[in-house]
Amino acid sequence: MRSDIRPDHPLRTLFRGLVEQVFMTELGVCDLKLIDYLGNLLLDFVHMDRIYRMQTVDGEVIRDVSRLQAEACLGGEYSEAEREWLINRYIGDFTLFWSGVYPEHLHPSRNRGLKLHGYLVQGKRSYGIASALSPSDVVPPAALLRQLSEQFELCVHGLHLVRANWEHESQPPSDN
Repeated sequence: MRSDIRPDHPLRTLFRGLVEQVFMTELGVCDLKLIDYLGNLLLDFVHMDRIYRMQTVDGEVIRDVSRLQAEACLGGEYSEAEREWLINRYIGDFTLFWSGVYPEHLHPSRNRGLKLHGYLVQGKRSYGIASALSPSDVVPPAALLRQLSEQFELCVHGLHLVRANWEHESQPPSDN
């Protein structure tokens, strides 16, 4: 995730606060590691270049989940196991972000036939694979990735509520 953004940056504080409010008060989920991860996910995907950061060997940006496994080029510094872990974690993050925050962009006419259900299945699967491939000292730990896999739909729902809250907060006050 984004380590180049200060811990006290206003966007980090905003996203962490929105996720905490939704997950703790509306969903009853009081897991601070999960809340931190989801807040950091939103921060990480603030810029489009971070959402679509995987590229082919030719430098083409990969926008389709179906192409990531086969075509993502991470460079020669990663072993095959590290590559698989990174790509599966990214697929989990990518599908969680889009299905939770902007599910309307997954409509078949907008995204070459991909549907929300496919993103849910792929996200759960990818986080599960990443958790199984996690070295013992990696961040995030395997247990958190497994939790994201097992509670993928809950996290999608929570992120949808987070978006609704930030949209509500950005509305000007009414004159009532």
